[in-house]
Amino acid sequence: MFVVVVVVVVVVVRDRVSQRSSPDCWNSFCTPSKPLMPPGSASSVQGLKAAWYLFTEYVMAPKKCPETQKSPDVAVLLKSKSRRSPQELEPEAKKLFVQGPVSSRKCESCCLLAELSSLQIPPRSSSIVRDLYQQKLGKATWPSLQQGLQKSFLHSLASYRVFQKAAPFDRRTTSLAWHPTHPSTLAVGSKGGDIMIWNFGIKDKPIFLKGIGAGGSITGLKFNHLNTNQFFASSMEGTTRLQDFKGNILRIYTSSNSCKVWFCSLDVSAKSRVVVTGDNMGHVILTNTDGKELWNLRMHKKKVAHVALNPCCDWLLATASIDQTVKIWDLRQIKGKDSFLFSLPHRHPVNSACFSPDGARLLTTDQNNEIRVYSASQWDSPLSLISHPHRHFQHLTPIKATWHSRHNLIVVGRYPDPNLKSCVPYELRTIDVFDGSSGKMMCQLYDPGYSGITSVRLGTSNSDGGK
Repeated sequence: MFVVVVVVVVVVVRDRVSQRSSPDCWNSFCTPSKPLMPPGSASSVQGLKAAWYLFTEYVMAPKKCPETQKSPDVAVLLKSKSRRSPQELEPEAKKLFVQGPVSSRKCESCCLLAELSSLQIPPRSSSIVRDLYQQKLGKATWPSLQQGLQKSFLHSLASYRVFQKAAPFDRRTTSLAWHPTHPSTLAVGSKGGDIMIWNFGIKDKPIFLKGIGAGGSITGLKFNHLNTNQFFASSMEGTTRLQDFKGNILRIYTSSNSCKVWFCSLDVSAKSRVVVTGDNMGHVILTNTDGKELWNLRMHKKKVAHVALNPCCDWLLATASIDQTVKIWDLRQIKGKDSFLFSLPHRHPVNSACFSPDGARLLTTDQNNEIRVYSASQWDSPLSLISHPHRHFQHLTPIKATWHSRHNLIVVGRYPDPNLKSCVPYELRTIDVFDGSSGKMMCQLYDPGYSGITSVRLGTSNSDGGK
C-alpha cells in the first residue's frame, strides 16, 4: 500500500530589532529628541549618518550565532552582502546546495550562480529609514517607498529558517489557513479528514480533530472572522461546514447525498457574509453565513478546483477549473453559466486563481509548468508567464502559487520535472520567490533537513511580514 506522509513546515523570520535592542532603545532611536534639521544642512547630514549607523548596527546586522555560522539551517539563494564575486562563492555554493555535477547554463532553477549574478541588490546607502525620511519630505513617491521596503524584505530572507516541524497525520497535508488575529496559530487539514489547530508559539499540545479517514480529505479551510474560535471547511466527505475548535459542527452549508460528488474549495466574505464553494462536477454554490442557499449553478464543464473572492470587491469572484479555464464573475449579475465577465483560457487544467491583496491582479497556477499574472485593466491577456516546474499527479497535493501578504512577490513550491528543458541534474525542491511585476526569480529557500515537496503555502498579515 502506498502511503504518503507530509511534514508541515513553518518558516518564521525572527524580529531582529527585538533580538538586538530593547523596545525602549528602538523608541528612542525612532523618536528624535530634537526636531529634524532642514535637508542639506550639516546637522541633517550628520543625523542621517548617525541614523544609518544605528540602523545597520541594530536592525540590519545579522544575529551572530556560532551554530548558524558553522552550518546554516536554511540556504537562501541571494547575493551576499559582502559583494563577493560568483567565482569566490562557487565552492560554498556547491557545498550548500548541490551534491554532484551541476549544469553551468543559466535557467530558472536552483542554479545558485545564475541567481547570484542576476539579482539586483540595492546600494548600501539605501535603507528603510532614508526612504521614509525622503517620503516624508516629499522627495520619494509611495511606489518607490514600497520598492525599497520590498528590497529590504528580500535582504531579510537570509534570516529565515525552519523553526518548527510537525507530523501529526498518517496521510499528506491538503490545506492550511492562518488565524486572522493570532500569527502563531494555524489550521491544517489532511487527506484523511484530520484537522489540527496548532499554536506553535506555545508548548501546549495542538488541538487534533480526527477525520473519517479515506474519502474525508479536507479541500479548503478558512477561519471565521466573525468568531475566530470557529472555522469553515470543505471536504471530499461531501460537506461544506462551520466547526468550532472542539470539533462540533455548528452549521452545514452544502451537503452531497452521493459519494460521486464532493466539494473541492471554498472562500468566505465576512463583509458580505457569504460562503462560496465549488464541487467536482463544475457547480458553484453561494450561500449566506446563516446557511441560506442563494444559488447553485453549473459554471464549468469539469471540476472547480479553486474559488476566490476579491479582497477589495467581494462581489468579484474567480473560479479555476480543470476544464482549462479561469472565469471572472460579478456575483450581482450571475444568471447562468454564460454570464461570466471574462474567460481566461489556459493550455492545461488549472489548480488555482488568487487575487492579489490589492485586488488588482490575478495569479493562476496550472497543473503542468506555468504560472500566469493577469491585470484587472487587461483580462484578455496575461501580464507575465512564468515557466515553473510543479506538475500534478495523483499522490501530490496540487501546488498553488500565492501572493505575499504585504509585498509584490509570488511564492510557490518547486517540484523538479526532468522532462522540462530548464531542469538541471540534482535540482532541489525549493520554495521559490518571484517578483510579481516582472516574473523574475528573486530567491529560493531550501533546508537540507527537509526534502519534501512544498505544496501548501499561505502567507499571513502579521507585522513582521512573512510566514
